[in-house]
Amino acid sequence: MAKIVVIVGSVRSERQGIKVANWIVKKLKERNHEVSLVDPAQLQLPMLDKMYKEMKNPAENLQKLYTIIKESDGYIPVTPEYNHSVSSAMKNTLDYFLEEYFFKPSGIISYSVGAFGGILAGTHLRQILAEMGAPAIPSQLAIPKVQNVFGENGELLDENYERRIERFLDEFDWYVTALSEQRKKGTPY
Repeated sequence: MAKIVVIVGSVRSERQGIKVANWIVKKLKERNHEVSLVDPAQLQLPMLDKMYKEMKNPAENLQKLYTIIKESDGYIPVTPEYNHSVSSAMKNTLDYFLEEYFFKPSGIISYSVGAFGGILAGTHLRQILAEMGAPAIPSQLAIPKVQNVFGENGELLDENYERRIERFLDEFDWYVTALSEQRKKGTPY
């Protein structure tokens, strides 16, 4: 069992990403992972002024987020695509921390209402996560036309995603285990 953080990338009122994130949480729990859902709509973090490590008295919500991020074994950001990139909510949530992410894998899930499934946002997020020390696994799960994949209550409508998520999570679990074992032996810095 690993500790996994699912990070929602949208705060819009009619966001589709929360449906995707809740589905991912369910699939991870089925694999006996301990899962934390980080939802910037609930956290209501201010725009980044100082990183957590630079704050003298961080707010309680940031202290809780710090503990979740630090104690995690891996991350699954669920990103929308806004103007060929990640949302400001995703970037703002990620940027409060740095060393806490080191040597832990991430698995990118992207989505869009269009035909490409947020693949450009996922590609951009891959660069961001690599710089933060949480390298993304080779596979990315892109969900095009997300409004047709999940129903109004978040139920999965397209059963093809059952097979796709299993393969994606098999790969993610492999990286979580591999990097966890290596961290036990020590890290380069």
